[in-house]
Amino acid sequence: MEAGAGLVAGSHNRNELVVIHGHEEPKALKDLSGQVCEICSDQIGLNVDGDLFVACNECGFPVCRPCYEYERREGSHLCPQCKTRYKRLKGSPRVEGDDDEEDLDDIEHEFNMDATAEKMKMNNQDIAEAMLHGKMSYGRGGGPSDDTENINSQYPHVLTTGLRSRPVSGEFPISTNNNHGGDQQLLSSSSLHKRIYPYPSSEPGSARYDEKKEVNVWKDRMDDWKLQQGNLGATEHDQDGYGGDPDMSMLDEARQPLSRKVPIASSKINPYRMVIIARLVILAFFLRYRIMNPVHDAIGLWLTSIICEIWFAFSWILDQFPKWFPIDRETYLDRLSIRFEREGEPNMLAPVDIFVSTVDPMKEPPLVTANTVLSILAMDYPVDKTSCYISDDGASMITFEALSETAEFARKWVPFCKKFQIEPRAPEMYFSLKIDYLKDKVQPTFVKERRSMKREYEEFKIRINAIVAKTSKVPAEGWIMQDGTPWPGNNTKNHPGMIQVFLGHSGGLDAEGNELPRLVYVSREKRPSFQHHKKAGAMNSLIRVSGVLTNAPFMLNLDCDHYLNNSKAVREAMCFLMDTQTGTKVCYVQFPQRFDGIDRNDRYANRNTVFFDINMKGLDGIQGPVYVGTGCVFRRQALYGYDPPKGKKRPKMASCGCCPCFGRRKLPKYSKGSEGDSANNQGFEDDKELLMSQMNFEKKFGQSAIFVTSTLMTDGGVPPSSSPAALLKEAIHVISCGYEDKTEWGLELGWIYGSITEDILTGFKMHCRGWRSIYCMPKLAAFKGSAPINLSDRLNQVLRWALGSVEIFFSRHSPILYGYKGGNLKWLERFAYINTTVYPFTSIPLLAYCTLPAICLLTDKFIMPEISTFASLFFIALFISIFTTGILELRWSGVSIEEWWRNEQFWVIGGVSAHLFAVIQGLLKILAGIDTNFTVTSKSSGEDDEFGELYEFKWTTLLIPPTTILIINLVGVVAGVSDAINNGYQSWGPLFGKLFFAFWVIVHLYPFLKGLMGRQNRTPTIVIIWSILLASVFSLLWVRIDPFVQKTKGPTVKQCGINC
Repeated sequence: MEAGAGLVAGSHNRNELVVIHGHEEPKALKDLSGQVCEICSDQIGLNVDGDLFVACNECGFPVCRPCYEYERREGSHLCPQCKTRYKRLKGSPRVEGDDDEEDLDDIEHEFNMDATAEKMKMNNQDIAEAMLHGKMSYGRGGGPSDDTENINSQYPHVLTTGLRSRPVSGEFPISTNNNHGGDQQLLSSSSLHKRIYPYPSSEPGSARYDEKKEVNVWKDRMDDWKLQQGNLGATEHDQDGYGGDPDMSMLDEARQPLSRKVPIASSKINPYRMVIIARLVILAFFLRYRIMNPVHDAIGLWLTSIICEIWFAFSWILDQFPKWFPIDRETYLDRLSIRFEREGEPNMLAPVDIFVSTVDPMKEPPLVTANTVLSILAMDYPVDKTSCYISDDGASMITFEALSETAEFARKWVPFCKKFQIEPRAPEMYFSLKIDYLKDKVQPTFVKERRSMKREYEEFKIRINAIVAKTSKVPAEGWIMQDGTPWPGNNTKNHPGMIQVFLGHSGGLDAEGNELPRLVYVSREKRPSFQHHKKAGAMNSLIRVSGVLTNAPFMLNLDCDHYLNNSKAVREAMCFLMDTQTGTKVCYVQFPQRFDGIDRNDRYANRNTVFFDINMKGLDGIQGPVYVGTGCVFRRQALYGYDPPKGKKRPKMASCGCCPCFGRRKLPKYSKGSEGDSANNQGFEDDKELLMSQMNFEKKFGQSAIFVTSTLMTDGGVPPSSSPAALLKEAIHVISCGYEDKTEWGLELGWIYGSITEDILTGFKMHCRGWRSIYCMPKLAAFKGSAPINLSDRLNQVLRWALGSVEIFFSRHSPILYGYKGGNLKWLERFAYINTTVYPFTSIPLLAYCTLPAICLLTDKFIMPEISTFASLFFIALFISIFTTGILELRWSGVSIEEWWRNEQFWVIGGVSAHLFAVIQGLLKILAGIDTNFTVTSKSSGEDDEFGELYEFKWTTLLIPPTTILIINLVGVVAGVSDAINNGYQSWGPLFGKLFFAFWVIVHLYPFLKGLMGRQNRTPTIVIIWSILLASVFSLLWVRIDPFVQKTKGPTVKQCGINC
């Protein structure tokens, strides 16, 4: 399928397939056969051979010879259209710089036209063959072969017949048949070792090869590497380690591992572990004392506090012990290049398919999505091994047209990024940086080109905003495309599947004539009578579409608002996934989430640094981090439900059978005719196994022969026997709404269904099969996204996550009960997964515990031992151990104390609001079958429009509980202090313990207090009114009823004084 071939829409169930042409107006190209110079308007004329004079062989821009000579002599030496340096043509004098691009620089060869023509012919042939090989080798490994059958043997045969044998779009057949002789002609080995873009051809014998220069480059790189390793010796022989042989040095470096673990220093981790053990012991003594010493005059308060404290201890154990083995990691990108990108050989880096999901252009602005796509297309990775798929689950024509504009702008943006090596490569973020962009930029044209590119980007933003403005004027008959065809997705809930290739290896060239990565628009079919499973279903559709069209062995998924901040992020992941020693059992590489646009104080812990820099590092030392939904590079075979490769088992010790401690050997049994029967049975069993395997594959992966065949290709690639028409038809088939019926999609394959937090389930299933994951934290953040700043948005986001955890807890995939078969999931890893599903239930004891201080102050009862007693030492020691653990965590993780404190604050805020509502909604859904809804944030997947009516109400509901608790505790503090003033000095001692708990709650809810006092993010008035009303009613009823205080019957025994 070629770029710009048109929008393909169809439905497999309805047997419909339509190709809509002419949506995009083709860009007018310069007439290559024109006779008028575009600079001076004179006649171009002919060259010395009598042919039409062509100044630029790259784009054919019409320029006459005088203008060509003037530009080479006085100008910039560049073609005005494609900016390619003019080469010296026959009969033209030499200028400065010609010697750098030609082998022969003596005067006698200057007008040797025969040799020049022959040389140009050979160079053009090499370039054509190299481009052919670049297209042919996409998604494939291996080198040239003399036997076509051996080459094609790496691809499984398609499990059906009747398909035409035509090359795939973007793929060229490995061999061509001679129509006259019938002999097969393979590409020559020399042509297979040419690289056009982005790496220049530089092999021995070529015009640009300098042996001394190449040797010096490798020697310098080896010296730098050895200096890093501390192995650079004093002698010249020791410097290269092989007596001055750079090839052997390079080979030795290529054999080194691509990454390594960096353990935390023992001076940091050992005290941390000792404090954890001490805290566990102190906690045990504390709980023992609390249970053995009840408060008889307030038994209800005491029992409530005991239950809360036991749950907090259990929750702390689940959260703390998975952080027992934290590690860091280092990657070596130079070794990756040496091993897989050798000069003079085909690039052996694995292809990558990149998935970007979007739904509603109103909640997810197209300009944000466009920046993400542009950063992907410009990343530092071979273009012929990169494919970007955009999932538009809302079937919006706004997204489609914005992506079309993005593809056009990418033709200018991508070469600019790669020419000047800029970071980040999302234009909005790059042009908004407050730095000196002239630093380290030595190219004299950088300033001029940067200003020009910024103007181009501003015009691009205007076009995108104009497209978005269309949404306010939706035609009554729906959107109409430029050729008059109605937009197939006018009904977002009932539309066919759509696929459009905007950029590709057969038609996507940038402004300098270089290839661009493939860019594909996908909108899966939707019908009202089918379940579509929201984001998880959209991601599974992308897996199947990419498996049919490109089938890269690795996949990167990103949210539409997460752009590549580090252009080498994919290379970082390949250091783990392509390592032959440790990478075969790695299912995915997870990167931390980093965010832009958050206020300096990060009042509501939007950065979530404690989780990403502490918890995830701890999991990396066990079996790997959990999958967090974005910024993750997957192994395709792991998502297909396959088990990791098994290591070689240790051979059992041979035994003679005489010693019982070693067991007895079982002797093989033989029977007459066993050899002949076994051979016949083996052949029958093979045929039966083949038939059953085909049936099982179709039942597992679906009724698509081409896609099932692609699942068997562990190294990726597309079978050459598949025609473009067949691939296109299968791509529409695999995104049809009924394709997943009676298959294992969403159950055992791909993104797992059953929860709105499909990311936790998907990673959990992989870890249960025995895979492990990797946590990669490069110095320059790999990806950056946007996070909700407003407290209401933040609480609704947390509500969504907590509701998904509750759904997993009550599902068949609950980590408490699932995954014990095989014993592949390590216990500390299981603890972490259990913690991700039970943490919302902490909201119930947390709500009760935050209310206890106010109750104690209002009733003048205290559930803890008095400060003057020896038992209070347990309480003091527990708090000291809690703070010490936190400080030591900050010490080895590098998290600041401010970030840690913001996380503690939001743990209380979210616990008494969003987590509480998630538990209520989850219980209503599971037990009563009532499917309650929640307000989504601006980047969540599509929900119906009627939820907008509950938007304000939902926000208000989430804000009421923490505000009510805050007011109750403030009322309790005032009541307690007033009572102590009235009763005298002796009542101040017990009051300090109650005030400590009350202030602990108030400090954690301080952001609400700032809202009540008129600071930023002011709390809505309705929330304040309801909170004060509820707090007043609760306080008055409590003082009147006093349910937790033991009542005494009969006359009072207190001394009544002189008036008794």
